[in-house]
Amino acid sequence: MNKSLSWSQEEYIRAYYFAAKAHRGQVFSGTGLPFLIHISFVSMEIIAVLAVEKVNHPDLAVQCALLHDVIEDTDISYQTIKETFGIKVANGVDALSKRDEVKKAQRLSDSLNRIQDQPHEVWMVKLADRISNLPPPPHHWTQTKITVYWKSSTEVYEALKGASPYLGERLLQKIDNYSNYIK
Repeated sequence: MNKSLSWSQEEYIRAYYFAAKAHRGQVFSGTGLPFLIHISFVSMEIIAVLAVEKVNHPDLAVQCALLHDVIEDTDISYQTIKETFGIKVANGVDALSKRDEVKKAQRLSDSLNRIQDQPHEVWMVKLADRISNLPPPPHHWTQTKITVYWKSSTEVYEALKGASPYLGERLLQKIDNYSNYIK
């Protein structure tokens, strides 16, 4: 491990490679770009916070950032994540995953409840994920969808802001900017 870093570059590379293979062929919604760009943005937010805040388990935060959509959006299972990265990472990724068996209107609150049972590093990943998902909305979104996404972003902020002042402030700024798209 690089003594100037609080997280392992080797573990980052291992998780990044795993995520790249898992998400191969997927596109980041509204951009036409490979989905890996979203994974890169989320992990960048986590790496940025590691430079300014003390985090107890930085590798957990980095690995969960890179893998946060693997269970939800690919055919990779919880068990595979557990065998490859350990139970803490698998539990974090699982909590960050919305469950198909939960009614759509309740999926976010279900996930937030499960995230709140995890270490704060997992909370930070959800904050970083939502920061990454708040660029200007796609042109094809309706005002209703934009408003619902803005409200759900506020719900994420309220539930998880205590995990990181830095990421909480970043998300609050993004939510404020996003409100400009609500007419």
